[in-house]
Amino acid sequence: MLKKCGLLALLTLPCWSQTNTTTPTATNTTATPELKPYDQVITSKAKTQAGLFKVHQVGEKFYYEIPKNQLDRDFLMVVTVARGKIGTGDGGGEGVTRKVVRWHRQDRRVLLQEIDYRLWADPKLPIAQAVAEANNPTILGSYLVESENELQAPVIEVTKLFNSELIEFSPRYMLGAKAFDQNRSFVDRISAYPENIEAESTLTLTNADARYTPGEMYRGSASLRMHYSMVKLPDQPMKPRLIDSRVGYFGTYQVDYGTNDHFVKEQEYLARWRLDKKDPTAAVSEPLKPIVFYIDPATPAAWVPYVKKGVEQWQPAFEAAGFKNAIMALEAPKDGSWSIEDARYSTIRWVASETPNAYGPHISDPRTGEILEADIHMFHNILDLQRRWYFTQVAHLDPRAQRLPMPDDLMGQLIEFVVAHEVGHSLGFQHNMRGSSTYTLAQVRDPQWVRKMGHTPSIMDYSRFNYVAQPEDKIPVGDLIPRVGPYDHFAVHWGYAPIPGATTPQAEKRTLDEWARQQDTTPWLRFSNMESMGADPGDQTEAVGDQEPVAATRLGIKNLKRTTGLLLGGTEQWGEDYSELRHFRNALFSQWGTECNHVIALVGGVHMQDKHFGQSGVIYHTLPKKRQQEAVDFLLKEVMVGQDWLLDPGLVRLLQMERSVDQVAFVQRRLLSNLCSSRRLNRMAEQGVYPVPELLTSVRHGIFSELSKGQPVSLQRRMVQRGLTDIFIDLSYSSGDARNHGLRQMRILEQELGAARKRYKDEDTIAHIDQLQDDLHRELDPRANGRRGSAQSRPWGYTETSTQNCWVDTGTQWLLPPDK
Repeated sequence: MLKKCGLLALLTLPCWSQTNTTTPTATNTTATPELKPYDQVITSKAKTQAGLFKVHQVGEKFYYEIPKNQLDRDFLMVVTVARGKIGTGDGGGEGVTRKVVRWHRQDRRVLLQEIDYRLWADPKLPIAQAVAEANNPTILGSYLVESENELQAPVIEVTKLFNSELIEFSPRYMLGAKAFDQNRSFVDRISAYPENIEAESTLTLTNADARYTPGEMYRGSASLRMHYSMVKLPDQPMKPRLIDSRVGYFGTYQVDYGTNDHFVKEQEYLARWRLDKKDPTAAVSEPLKPIVFYIDPATPAAWVPYVKKGVEQWQPAFEAAGFKNAIMALEAPKDGSWSIEDARYSTIRWVASETPNAYGPHISDPRTGEILEADIHMFHNILDLQRRWYFTQVAHLDPRAQRLPMPDDLMGQLIEFVVAHEVGHSLGFQHNMRGSSTYTLAQVRDPQWVRKMGHTPSIMDYSRFNYVAQPEDKIPVGDLIPRVGPYDHFAVHWGYAPIPGATTPQAEKRTLDEWARQQDTTPWLRFSNMESMGADPGDQTEAVGDQEPVAATRLGIKNLKRTTGLLLGGTEQWGEDYSELRHFRNALFSQWGTECNHVIALVGGVHMQDKHFGQSGVIYHTLPKKRQQEAVDFLLKEVMVGQDWLLDPGLVRLLQMERSVDQVAFVQRRLLSNLCSSRRLNRMAEQGVYPVPELLTSVRHGIFSELSKGQPVSLQRRMVQRGLTDIFIDLSYSSGDARNHGLRQMRILEQELGAARKRYKDEDTIAHIDQLQDDLHRELDPRANGRRGSAQSRPWGYTETSTQNCWVDTGTQWLLPPDK
């Protein structure tokens, strides 16, 4: 789950000051008061802190005394919600914005300017003037110079920067609040440090609407504790490294107008930490400054050792790249001066939130991509998500998981897994969904292979636990959980290993290209091609063994059937209600739908490997027709039929009195909608490998197989047949060949329904056929009134897509049909 680093890079060597930052003087008809003597502004009652700036508090007013050598310097301003409220997001730590700012003195005022580093040209070139004219700094605030010290450092009052609503820093728009209340807002504190200044204020937002709209704050008021961290950017910028789409790093951008490429060239640099060896001549050396994560004091004590282990999983990867003890986790100091929001410290923060999530954003120097600070957020309810996934996927293999609550040692290992993944993001790594498809199914089931290589080569994959492993494989329970793997080692080396003698980013390109080409011969070093957008069956979320999706899903379903037998005993708690049973049974439905969905990507699928000039072969390979047909056969014969194992009366009648069959049909209809999506059909028409009419005819015959035999149609099958009919109608409102094929299938189905009706005496089936005929006739007859229009907005509709952004359990989309 981008990370949150939207700042854009600017490389300026050797001078880092932006050209022409002078802001035109505005006409001011109001007389400016004379400068006051220093001791009349900063009185004897002032509380003063020394640091990057001197910070003075006089009563409720706060002043900055800005040294002249800190004017026109670049700072990174990071604004977060330090303390939230229910209905205003997910607890503390939510990012609001981050901006590069400068304090610029202009006569009797100091202007707080936003500096945009997206545009650049070498200052020696004539076009640099045009770039400067297209990139004038935005004035965020204007502050009267009230006094000066003996060195002419300006003294300004900054209270309004923190206790009023500055649009660029306000959380109101992010939270959907309607108004800001100045009377209930004030500055709590401002603290000065050598490299940064930390401020906190209480801002009160209001929402007077009686009706709640999703995305808006709940009705009433919310007082938020805001944190503003202003950190000086490095005096000596890090040498950046150019990004490469074959290796999954986040990046920062600049648009360079000064190249000789005859076009505006966009440069992108890796987001990575600055690691310099203490001994540059040593093959392996400790860094001058290691990467240190501080563990939030709010973290439950039982989990602290596992959080440390999650960070330390990355140590061997950095050692292979030439750095010993490069990354570590420490418990936060008990020192009262330490603050978790202080941007000098990278933290692993424990957030009180019901959202089952975690994420690992980082803050980068926009000039070079250097990661300056990172804050991993562990939402407390990530515990629930992990136990649900683990129980559903591998409880049949791990006796510790077969009865709730799971023991702390197991839950600790699951936390370690999440932390290791989020640390990867904080090191600059994107998700790599490719990983799990680069091992064969035999390797994923081989205990020796899994012990050495893991069941996925990357902790950055969304390949949770080894759900294809069978009891007879005898894989140790400790190896069912992903860990930092071969791809992660490769990516750390590619991004962090020094390249001796290369003094510029361009000079590193040949070596980096040679390293990237290891992917040609070692598949598990490959990275997701983000352009696949769901078309590549090897680039899917929540998958294990997806080099062979049909076989992997068949094995996964065998395990889900085993897990079903553990539900009742595993969730039983004497005297408690059945909410846990319902919770985990829903998770089982979710897992079933997710695994079946992996098979669909084979149909119209394209295998992709990102390549650059000089590498042989093409990037896109259409899958053979035979593999696509095998996927369709599996879905029609093993997924779209009745699923009695999901409808065990002993479970169902403990949880619901109706609509249990609808749950199964709901998932099946979603799968059909994905299989027959217009985007997939139009791609298949272009490929010319598996004809669209052949696919749709196979699906129609499979779903309506009872009609040719005169067999009664069960309730579950009637729901699925209605779903396919709606899908054909939807296609008739789409574009391209998909529209034509949708209309043709509607006409054929209408005729087949008419012929089949004569064979039936079963009243349920006859009523079902009559309704489908009426629906089709209304859509096909141009004279008919009441056409429904496109049904794409139906709650069960599915749009082919690729998920790449967060831990939140998107599988819940499969759980229940919408209420009527």
